[in-house]
Amino acid sequence: MSTAFALALASTAILAIIILIARFKLNPFIVLFVVSLALALASGMPPDRVVASFENGAGHVLGHVGIVIALGTMLGKMLAESGGADRIALTVASVAGKKRVDWAMMVIGLLVGLPVFFEVGFVLLIPLAFVLAARADVPLLRVALPMGAALSVTHAVLPPHPATLLALSAYHADTGRTILYGIMIGTPIAMIAGPLYARFITPRIRIEGENPLAAQFVNRDIPENLPGFWITVATILSPVVIMLIGSMADTISHSGSPLNQFLHFVGNTDIALVIAVIMSFYVLGLARGFSRETILRFSNECLGPTALIMLLVGAGGGFGRELVDSGASKAITDAALSAHVPLLVLGWLMAVIVRIASGSATVAMSTASGIAGPILAHSHGVSPELMVIVTGAGSVAFGPMNDAGFWQIKEYLGLTVPQTLKTWSVVETLIAFLGLGFVLLASVFIHG
Repeated sequence: MSTAFALALASTAILAIIILIARFKLNPFIVLFVVSLALALASGMPPDRVVASFENGAGHVLGHVGIVIALGTMLGKMLAESGGADRIALTVASVAGKKRVDWAMMVIGLLVGLPVFFEVGFVLLIPLAFVLAARADVPLLRVALPMGAALSVTHAVLPPHPATLLALSAYHADTGRTILYGIMIGTPIAMIAGPLYARFITPRIRIEGENPLAAQFVNRDIPENLPGFWITVATILSPVVIMLIGSMADTISHSGSPLNQFLHFVGNTDIALVIAVIMSFYVLGLARGFSRETILRFSNECLGPTALIMLLVGAGGGFGRELVDSGASKAITDAALSAHVPLLVLGWLMAVIVRIASGSATVAMSTASGIAGPILAHSHGVSPELMVIVTGAGSVAFGPMNDAGFWQIKEYLGLTVPQTLKTWSVVETLIAFLGLGFVLLASVFIHG
C-alpha cells in the first residue's frame, strides 16, 4: 500500500466517523465498527480476516480495560452511597474558606476523580457544587468549572483510568513514573483551566432564569453519619499508592526475590484496584451499617451504565487493530517519520482528531495510542510516560458537542449552547494545549 493511499484511506475513515456521528447522530459504536470494516476491505485485506482483526483488537483492549472499568465503577459507587464524597467536599471546603471555595472544588475534583469516570465524578460532585456555591454566595460557574477541569485532567493523564492504562500498554510506559509526571504536569493545568479561567469567564456569563436542579440539591439533607475524612481519602488513594509501590519493586527489593515478585503482583493495576474495592466494601460499606445484600446491590447495579463505555473502548481498539493489520498504520508511521513531525506532537494531534471524530476522550486516547505506539517503538529519546500524558491531553480537546460531557455541563449548569462553548469547551481546550506545552517543556529534561 502506497503512503499516499494509506493517508487518504485513514483520513477518509476519520472524516466518515466525524460526519456519521456528529451530523447524522448515529451510534458511535456502530459507526466505529462499520468504518473499521470498510477501511480494512478498501485496503485490500481478505474478507475472512477483516472481522477477526476487529475482534482481536477489541478483545485485546477489553481483556484488561473491562476489569478496570468494572472495579473503578464499584469503587466510585461505594464512595457515592456511603457519603464519602460529601465528607471530602465538606472537609476541604471548610479548610479552604468561602473565598477559596473554587480552589477547594479543584482539589476535591482531583481526589474524587482518581477512581471514577468524568461523567460519574461530575454527577457525584455537582450536588456539592450547588451547595457550596449557595453557602459561599458565589456564582455556580466559579465553583463548577474548577471541579470539572480537575475531573477532566485526572481522566486524561492519571492511571487507573482505562484509557490511560491502554496508553501505558501501547507505549510500554512505567505506571509509577506516569503517575508522578501526571501529578506534576496535571496540577498546574487544573489550576489554570479551573479556578483561574473560571474567575475570568464567570463575570462575563449571565445565566438567565432559575435552575430547578440547584434548588433540589441545595435543599438536600447531607447524611449525618458520614465516614471519616482520612479513611475515605485513604480508600480512594490506595490503588494509586499500591501501584506506585509496585513500580518501585526493583528499587525496594532484589529482582526475582519473593518480595520483589509479591510487590510486582500487588502493584498490578487489576490487583491494586480489587484490593481497594474490597477495602471499600468494609470501610465505606459494612462499617457504615450497610448490609451485605445492599453492598451486593450497589456493586451490581453500577455496572449497567458502563456497557456503552466498554463497547466504545473496544471499538476504538478494533479500529486501531484494523489500521495495523491493513498496513495503513505502517504507512502512516513511515510518513510521520519521514516528515520529522515530533512524536509528542503527533500523538497529541492524533488524539485531537479522534476526539473530534468520536466525541469520546476514552476512544480518542485508546485509538491514538494504538496508532502512535508502533512509531514510538522505532524512535529514540522520547519518554513513553510523556507520550501517555500528551495523548491524554489531546484526547479532551475542544469539548465538542458530540461529547456527552458537553450536554451534561450545559443541562446541570443551566447554560445555553453558546455559553457552554465559551465555558466548558474553552476549559477542555486549555487542558489540551497546556498539556502539550507542559509536556514539550518537560521533554527537555525527561528522555526515553
